[in-house]
Amino acid sequence: MHTQFTAEPSSAAPAGYDVIIAGCGPTGAMLAAELRLHDVRVLVLEKETEPASFVRIVGLHIRSIELLAMRGLLERVRERARQRPAAGFFAAISKPAPTGLDSAHAYLLGIPQPVIVQLLEEHATALGAQVRHGCAVAGLVQDDGGVTVELADGERLRTRYLVGCDGARSTVRKLLGVGFPGVPSRTETLMGEMEAGVPQAEIAAKVAEIAETDRRFSLTPFGAGVYRVVVPAAGLSGRAEPPTIEDFRRELRTIAGTDFGVHSPRWVSRFGDATRLAERYRVGRVLLAGDAAHIHPPIGGQGLNLGVQDAFNLGWKLAAQIRGWAPASLLDTYQAERHPVAADVLDNTRAQLELLSAEPGAQAVRRLLTELMDFEEVNRHLMEKITAIGVRYDFGTGPGLLGRRLPDIDVKQGRLYRLLHRGRGLLLDRTERLTTGGWSDRVDYLGDPTAALDAPCVLLRPDGHVAWIGDDQRDLDACLHRWFGDPAGRLH
Repeated sequence: MHTQFTAEPSSAAPAGYDVIIAGCGPTGAMLAAELRLHDVRVLVLEKETEPASFVRIVGLHIRSIELLAMRGLLERVRERARQRPAAGFFAAISKPAPTGLDSAHAYLLGIPQPVIVQLLEEHATALGAQVRHGCAVAGLVQDDGGVTVELADGERLRTRYLVGCDGARSTVRKLLGVGFPGVPSRTETLMGEMEAGVPQAEIAAKVAEIAETDRRFSLTPFGAGVYRVVVPAAGLSGRAEPPTIEDFRRELRTIAGTDFGVHSPRWVSRFGDATRLAERYRVGRVLLAGDAAHIHPPIGGQGLNLGVQDAFNLGWKLAAQIRGWAPASLLDTYQAERHPVAADVLDNTRAQLELLSAEPGAQAVRRLLTELMDFEEVNRHLMEKITAIGVRYDFGTGPGLLGRRLPDIDVKQGRLYRLLHRGRGLLLDRTERLTTGGWSDRVDYLGDPTAALDAPCVLLRPDGHVAWIGDDQRDLDACLHRWFGDPAGRLH
């Protein structure tokens, strides 16, 4: 690693890019696409030359599925994914999905991680983003006018902004000197999909026996002799490469007394329970998103989703800054909104891990929570937390919908999210009396008295969150100014 942040005169060379993104995982690829919707010049640097050698299945939760629908990506992803019920997420407590979830997409999509990365990268490049593989960031220097990024091979690139989406061991975060406080990993778990060589009834009996004392252990059948295997591990800490099938066999024999004849792995991985949150998401012209900003145990499957949602929150704000219409504090709302969301995810994953403990006290709490989840309100609250449809940003006092995302409701043109494909704001006006005025270059308008909405009018940000509710034009104009800057005639 080379240079940390230093201030230099703004007479440095002009930027060749508006934004350079370090890392082309789901977060980086989604961010690149969001920026390209606003004609931002984007370069994505990915240190790996080839996709990951292991094919881990990840779950897209309700909010992430909604975001894909907002950008016209959902059907493309669904073709490569397996749809599952939205249930049993919290601490693997087996409860059905709560009834009446407020979403048109109340399900889970299981998809191989390399596939979702490929689809999002293809989406970004189709919009005009440049992606360079085999390029690692080694140094950075920022000044008043931009950031000079040094690559591992010595090449230097100039950009107006840099975003670190480069994972838990983020080089960008380390170069910035941003603190990453939290707790280190204490346990490690192996996870993968593979075939087993003994009858399913025998496996089920042994799993049920072990689950009495170790809830981190499971073999879940997928059919045709294939199982999702999750097994606690010992003695593997510090290894960066994926585990081998022999690692699985050894740990299975240690815990179950048999390796169940596992063979032919489809994908294998390992995870620990380290939990850390970056102290800052922004230092000048450099920002952090995804695992570069937060890490936590994968229980509940929230990690990838949290990163993609970071990108969705940041993309339009950074684009507004670059296009010259952002209000002065807009970019600061990225940390103000997303840092508390990540802190909540860290809290709920810690809580879920405690509920998996074999200790008598933890098991007593688990039994109590299992009982409480029979109440629909409790079950729904936990589901909305895990799937992020319960997120509410602090936009001040107002109706309960203010600051929340608007579901994919029926409108006269079909479904609402079809109108958000371009990444612009939207005024949904049931009175047909209001106007976007000088903000029409950034905010679309739909007058629709038939919209399935319990409010006269709402203003949606490009990320689908409700920024305003009402029917007064002067009040609306103030809110448009807050989120979308000066009207077109007053832009400098």
